[in-house]
Order: sequence, then structure tokens, then C-alpha cells
Amino acid sequence: MNNFKKIGMTALAASLVSTSVFAGELTASGAASITMEGWSGSTTNTSRALSMADSVYLTGSTELDNGMTVSMSFELEGGADAANSFDDHFLSVSSDMLGTFKFSGNGGSTAASAIDATAGGDMWDNFNTASSISDTTGVSVSAAEGGDNSLFYTAPALVDGLGVTVSYRPDGSATTGSESSIGYGLSYTGVEGLSVSYASADKETSTATTSGTQEVMKASYAYGPVTVAYSNNDYDIASTADNNSDQETTSWAVSYTVSDAISVTYAQEEISSGNTANVDAEYTGIKGSYTAGGMTISAAMMDGDNIDHSTTADADGEYWSLGLAFAF
Repeated sequence: MNNFKKIGMTALAASLVSTSVFAGELTASGAASITMEGWSGSTTNTSRALSMADSVYLTGSTELDNGMTVSMSFELEGGADAANSFDDHFLSVSSDMLGTFKFSGNGGSTAASAIDATAGGDMWDNFNTASSISDTTGVSVSAAEGGDNSLFYTAPALVDGLGVTVSYRPDGSATTGSESSIGYGLSYTGVEGLSVSYASADKETSTATTSGTQEVMKASYAYGPVTVAYSNNDYDIASTADNNSDQETTSWAVSYTVSDAISVTYAQEEISSGNTANVDAEYTGIKGSYTAGGMTISAAMMDGDNIDHSTTADADGEYWSLGLAFAF
């Protein structure tokens, strides 16, 4: 009887081990930051503001018998987004032969919006709230977003340094409009220090005059401690001439890595409107950071001119920030 019990226990233990391997693993990581920032304009100085951001990322993966890997991830976010704490989440299936298929239940990207951060790091985003400079709302950079329930495909490496991506949002996933949107992207990193990317994505709505495309071009080259970057984002809506929806954003930046822990960046951005009566919104800034282990201290100073495409006094101002971030 004891022998039968030992055999039974051995079989149960083996079964549990096999189940654990098949189930894969779930890991957690997190990030938290505290930021002090302030704005000043030609007619007012706003009070200093303190804010906190925090996120927990849960990621799981398992390998199937056919060699394919299935992964999932979702973000739990606090701070200002606490009301929508269950944030970006996706499921992906990948293999060396087939590439990676990613289905985003929330927070998906198109091939274009996945790379459309400016070379300067989206400085405009610090000026596009009404509370920044005398209640003047700065312009935001437009994008052909993938949105919820969208697909993103990354092809396997066919040529060294060449990457191919494709995005697809079915018409049933669009909250406005009834047409599917497709995007594609190419990237090349085959030369040491050089990175070049291009992507295009559809902006589809139910109306032809409000539909269009987003095209993004980016390039950067690193030589020793210096990196030079350039980006261009062209958002074109098929409407009449002098269309306020048309937009072109150009940016360049020069970064210097002082050491493994310290880096400094100087950047410029310019946003032009399809309406010829609007003046260009222009931004310049300098940013620095110090990293030690999982801690990063950052500081930034930026100037914004004509932030709402006008020449009024309230459309010019300055922004500064001090940040402390931790990764877990």
C-alpha cells in the first residue's frame, strides 16, 4: 500500500510541475514619479504645482508546444488617471518564423503613432493645457491613433537591420466612422550609430473630408557621446484649402552623454498649421537627467512662442520642471 501511495504522490508532483511550466509566469514591475513644475507668461505667473504619477505593470508569458510564445500585459495606473486605473492592455503571439501579432484591447497604436514622438521629446505637451499660460491652450500634435481593439504586426528580421511593421484597426473598433484603417512602417539600423524610420497610417472617419493620413519620418545618429536626431510628422486631412486640421511638426535635438549617469539635451520643435493665417508654434528647451540605479533626477527649462498659432501676448511663455522618478 505504501508503494502505491509513493507512486501516486510522484505522479501528482510531476503533474503539478508540468502544469506550472505550461501556465508560464506572471511578473510585476512598477514606476513612480514626483514632479514640480511651473509656467510663466508675459501677463501672469502661475503657481508652482506638485504632481505624482504611478503605474504597476503585470506581464505574463508562456511557450506553446509548437514553439510560439503567448504574452499578455496590462497596466494599473494611479494619479490623475485613477478613475480609469485599468489602462493599456494587450495580448501578443510571436515566433521567430512568423513575427509578432499584438492585439491591443486598450491603448493600441498605428504604425505611425507608434513612432511619432518628436526628436525633442514632445515639448509642446507641456503647453497644451489651459492652466499653463494665462488660460491659453496650446496646440496639440494630431495623430492617426490605433485605439482600442486594434492589431499591430512586427515582421521577423528578413534583412539585418531592417524592420517592418503593419497596423490594422477594423471598422467596428472605431468610435467614429465606419471604415477600417491600415498603417505600415519601415526602420533601418544596419549602420552602427544610425537609426532611420518611416511610417504611414490612415485616418479614417465616416466622412471623406475628415479622413486623411499621417506620415512620420525620423532619423538619429550617435557618434561617441553625441547624438543628433531629427523628426517630421505630417498630418494631412483631405479637406479644403487652409484647413485647420492639416498640420506639420518638425523637430531636432542634440544630446550629450556626459557619463553613464548624466545626459543633457537641447531641442527645438515647430508646429505649422494648414491654415495659412496661423503663425507657427515654436518651442525650444534644454533638459538634463541623472540616473543612479532605479532612480532618475531630471530638470527641464522650455520656451513656447505662439503656442495657439496666434501672436497675442498670452501665447508666449516659459515652462520649467524638476522630477524624481523610481523604477521597481
